[in-house]
Amino acid sequence: MAKDNKVHMPSGQGGLTRYFDESSSKMQFSPHMIVVASIVIFVLLIILHVVGNRFFG
Repeated sequence: MAKDNKVHMPSGQGGLTRYFDESSSKMQFSPHMIVVASIVIFVLLIILHVVGNRFFG
């Protein structure tokens, strides 16, 4: 009767999880490029906000 109500938990593997550094993506960006792109987009948004207020009130 106890075997019918048994709960099966996934194996823990002792906390050993393997992450592979290989990526299948053909596009790779360096962290430097991400920071530069973020700053450029931020500046463009500010410029569009100022210019948009002139044209659309």
